[in-house]
Parts: sequence; structure tokens; C-alpha cells
Amino acid sequence: MNLNDTGARIEQLLEGLHSVADPTIAERADDLVRLLVELYGAGLERIAETLVDEDQEALLHRLADDELIGGLLVLHGLHPVGVEERILAALDKVRPYLGSHAGGVEYLGVDEAGVVRLALQGSCDGCPSSTVTVALAIEKAIEDAAPEVTKVEVDGVTPAPTPTSTATPASGLLQIQPLKPINPDWTSIGELDALAPGATTTVEGGRVLVCRVDGALYAYRNLCGSCRAPLQGAGLAGEVLTCAACGTKFDVRLAGRSLDGAAAHLDPLPLLSSDGDIRLVV
Repeated sequence: MNLNDTGARIEQLLEGLHSVADPTIAERADDLVRLLVELYGAGLERIAETLVDEDQEALLHRLADDELIGGLLVLHGLHPVGVEERILAALDKVRPYLGSHAGGVEYLGVDEAGVVRLALQGSCDGCPSSTVTVALAIEKAIEDAAPEVTKVEVDGVTPAPTPTSTATPASGLLQIQPLKPINPDWTSIGELDALAPGATTTVEGGRVLVCRVDGALYAYRNLCGSCRAPLQGAGLAGEVLTCAACGTKFDVRLAGRSLDGAAAHLDPLPLLSSDGDIRLVV
């Protein structure tokens, strides 16, 4: 069960009840939801109050690590870890998988309205696929760790021009919040512990190429940015991936940019790892 999806569905049902002719139906539904939330909230609070000594507090932290339980604890203000600490932990998890798209991500703070501000330095300028990859990966990591966050704002990313605009994009804020309605489908591809450093593999029916450079994984659409041939058989030396068909070299750490002076680049995909489970958006 996904807490955010379930909450959104409850809101939709309540909005539907508010549209019926009899207003007492919506009022009763609101009262029912409020009482149920108060009931399980009181139960969670009683559990949190019971787990007060050192050993039991460790158990509370383990329970809070569960996505569903942690989300409910946040909802009732009972989470044992502060929002800033959870955001920083989420960024530490996502940093290795942003290596091919951003040189670094810096946490600037979260305000009272739940808006998180970050700063990126790296290779996203002028690459729309990298911009979306960074946005989706950061948003998902923070949303999982701190569901009370209302928006993520990132300084230092140059947005790509719209198809109808010929103006040169200006550096500014990348608003990640507007991506939420798209609701990207994060697909689990299991574990890739057997993939050795310097090796590649394909997943999702051969649509995605995954590379391991040192301890980090990088995912790309399985097409050469130059000749559009599949990348199976491409050689990986350090961070350099060489297409077996045309010989074009790409840097997998730098959003798949060509190292041969060409404008071509690989198409990066958002990839995250949680407890060994690899998830990506195709």
C-alpha cells in the first residue's frame, strides 16, 4: 500500500461525496474519516510512548524505516527522526545515482511550509533528459523519506527551451513540484549485486542498459546517441562507454555525453536503490 496514493484516493472519494445534493452525506463522511484517523493516530501515539527506553527506541526507529508505518508516524507528528535528518539521508542515498547527471547536490534548507531548497552543480545544462532524470530521482527519494515535504526547488539547473521557443534558456529554478501530476511509474528490477564494476547488463526486456562504475549504477536507454544502434556489447573502461557499432565514446558519469566532440549523448534514466532493490523510470 502506498500512503500517498491511498490518501489521494480518499480525497477523491470525499470530493465526490461533497458534490451530491444532500450535504449531510458529506458531513457524515468527513466525521467518519476524522474519527478513524484520530483512532489509529491515538494507537500509534500510545505505541510511540511505550517504546521509550533505549532498546525499545531502536525498535521504534526500525518501524519508522518502513515506508507505510513511517508515513503514518509523520502524519501524526510521531516520527522519531526529524525532517531535515530524513532529507539529508535521502540525498545521501540518491547522490551515487546522480553522478552521471549532476556533480553534486547541496541541501539549503526546508521552510515552515515544507518547501525544500537544493542546489545542483554538474552536467545538466542544456540536456533536457538529464534535467528530468535529476528531478524525478531527487523528488522520489525525498518524497519517500519525508512525505510532509510540499515542494522541492533546485537552484543551478538550466531548463531546456520549450519546442515553440527559440529563446536561450536562462539559469534559474527547476520546479520539481509540477512533475507530480505526471506520476512516473517506478519499476523494480530487483537486485544487481552480481553486476561487477566495469560491467554492463540490459534489463526491462533489453530496453535499458545498466552500467556499474566503481560502486555506482547508471541507467540509460539502450540506444547509441550517435548511430542509434543497441548498446549490447559496448565496451566500458572506467567511466567511458564505447558503442560497438560506431565507436562513439560516451561518459556515463556525465549524463552520457559524447567524448568525441559530437552533439550526441545517451538518454539517461532515473535510477534509485533502496535496500538492494533497484528502481527506475523508463
